Amino acid sequence: DDTKFLEAIQTLLTWIERGEVNRRTANNFYSMIQSANSHIRRLLNEKAAHEKEMEEAKEKFKLALSGILVQFEQIVAVYHSASKQKAWDHFTKAQRKNISVWCKQAEEIRNIHNDELMGIRREEEMEMSDEEIEDPPEMKETEESALVSQVEALKEENDSLRWQLDAYRNEVELLKQEQGKASRDEDTSKEQRMKLLQQALQGMQKHLLKVQEEYKKREAELEKVKEDKLKMESLLENLKEQESSTSRVCACSQEKEFPAEKTLSNGLVKSEREVLLVGIISTFLHVHPFGASIEYICSYLQRLDSKICTAEVEVLMTRLQNTFRQELSGVGASLEKRWKFCGFDGLKMT
Repeated sequence: DDTKFLEAIQTLLTWIERGEVNRRTANNFYSMIQSANSHIRRLLNEKAAHEKEMEEAKEKFKLALSGILVQFEQIVAVYHSASKQKAWDHFTKAQRKNISVWCKQAEEIRNIHNDELMGIRREEEMEMSDEEIEDPPEMKETEESALVSQVEALKEENDSLRWQLDAYRNEVELLKQEQGKASRDEDTSKEQRMKLLQQALQGMQKHLLKVQEEYKKREAELEKVKEDKLKMESLLENLKEQESSTSRVCACSQEKEFPAEKTLSNGLVKSEREVLLVGIISTFLHVHPFGASIEYICSYLQRLDSKICTAEVEVLMTRLQNTFRQELSGVGASLEKRWKFCGFDGLKMT
């Protein structure tokens, strides 16, 4: 039980250190130790869930920060518009001072938030570049979510630039309308201002085009990631189908060469489950030519099926003397029982 695990594991530790393990209780203690080992998987799953929550919180914070930054941009644009001569001349000296102070404060706060958002994006880009070495499906999902967030940020920046561009266009139109009514001196001054505004307008248009190109590029990358993800899923399905068909072919060929009636009629293997266990154990011991202990074998089998018990496996291997052989290795306190696969020799004897 997760809620009582810490208390239970401390009790188990106390019992073992106190010397409660003996021949009579060894199996019970082994089962409890095995349960403690199974708890590791739960802890890893819990850690993965917390990591996912953390990533979602980061994305939520980044989107909120982007929205705040857009609003700061609009506030700063209001201060800049108020600081232009046609509006500035109508404010009192105290009002102008306050507007200047507010504008400076807003720009500083905006720059701090912008630096923070850019820092988050740089960290994400560095993490993505570090993770490009690996290609698991989880990596594809992380890359896809990062691209989605970048696309959203580019959309917001695009909207902000369009608003500023509209403001510049409106101001240029107003200057054009006022140009015919002003004197020559005012015309010269306004013409200079209009040139400056037109230059700023051209700069904004170029920047807008650059942002739009970046936006299209990110959208294309996002589509590519989605396609790669679909290809990966399709490849996994094909591999599963191939593995399934291969298993069926092997099963059919084994049935033709070694009929089940003959294998089961001799009384050594009593069920299809035992046949599967014999095959898995033989494969495991084949890559362990120096043998393995029954505990090592069972720990491998329990990764495939947690219901498998040591006694069941040991009885099965003892029954099949032409397939498995138990040997003693070591001397004195290091004496150890090891099981080896002897099926090749047993085939000649049978």
